[in-house]
Amino acid sequence: MNKDQLQGNWLQFKGKLKEQWGKLTDDDLDVIAGKKDQFVGRIQELEGIAKEEAEKQLEAWQKNNPDARWD
Repeated sequence: MNKDQLQGNWLQFKGKLKEQWGKLTDDDLDVIAGKKDQFVGRIQELEGIAKEEAEKQLEAWQKNNPDARWD
């Protein structure tokens, strides 16, 4: 999925992301708006984890949600 497709389907993914990372707010997701680096940074902040761990969590989530991928 390319960046344009991801941003086009962002509303669908917001719910799935909130299921996984319950601390995310709609405002967080509106600001992130499909930008992977901002998403990883926000997860890092909310969870109090290293960037590498946030990226690992995102990769694991993407394996379970193949229709929601950042390239």
